Amino acid sequence: MFKIKSRNIGPTETPYIIAELSANHNGSIDLAKKTIKSAKDNGAHAVKIQTYEAHTMTIKSNKDDFIIKGGLWDGYNLYDLYDEAKTPFKWHEELFKYANKIGIDIFSSPFDESAVDLLESLNTPAYKVASFELIDIPLIKYIAKTGKPILMSTGMSSEEEISEAIEAARSNGANDILLFHCISSYPAPVEHANLNMIPILKKRFNVEVGLSDHTLSNLAATLSVAKGAVAIEKHFILDRSLKGPDSEFSMEPSQLSSLVSET
Repeated sequence: MFKIKSRNIGPTETPYIIAELSANHNGSIDLAKKTIKSAKDNGAHAVKIQTYEAHTMTIKSNKDDFIIKGGLWDGYNLYDLYDEAKTPFKWHEELFKYANKIGIDIFSSPFDESAVDLLESLNTPAYKVASFELIDIPLIKYIAKTGKPILMSTGMSSEEEISEAIEAARSNGANDILLFHCISSYPAPVEHANLNMIPILKKRFNVEVGLSDHTLSNLAATLSVAKGAVAIEKHFILDRSLKGPDSEFSMEPSQLSSLVSET
């Protein structure tokens, strides 16, 4: 068990519910604030954002290697996708102040060291490592040196890679680690949820385990608690009709409210 701010995260507590804002602000800081407020009003314990700019993620190129093929973002140029989906660095202070004012935890997934430095300046209470970044060992070491809790998604990683990430975190000062079982499909079919991995991860790595859920219903998230999940993360949007890069696999307020009451 460990704490994020004043809340205990562990098997004797109700699950820590995280509403992932991601790109669901659609480029509007006012919409971002309304989404954070709705997450609070519908029972989420935390809202999570992502900290990157397009130029910190990739280069602007139309070469074939920089064009997404297949899936939800088929045909997108990587730079353009990241530029559309980013939560600008210049918004962060205002969003942190707003979330703290209304009483909901806020933290983020950083994608490079400059993002960690920004989040440290805002006194983030925790960090999330995205599935795609779990093999970025220098980034994990840099985060670990802050001493804050680290939540790490495993959707793209082998057991060996997970072990290396945990060792990097622990050896650099991170004592509070949670792994998220995650299927990195957007959306993920519920029949692929493979919730049996939750107790396996807990036993293998001796850490708390949660579920980062990209399925369209609450079924996998609700059942995950019986498998030992102590935290649940789902993408959150005010209304899927707003569209956007993540809208198709994001829950709406009524679904969030149901998730909180069901878990």
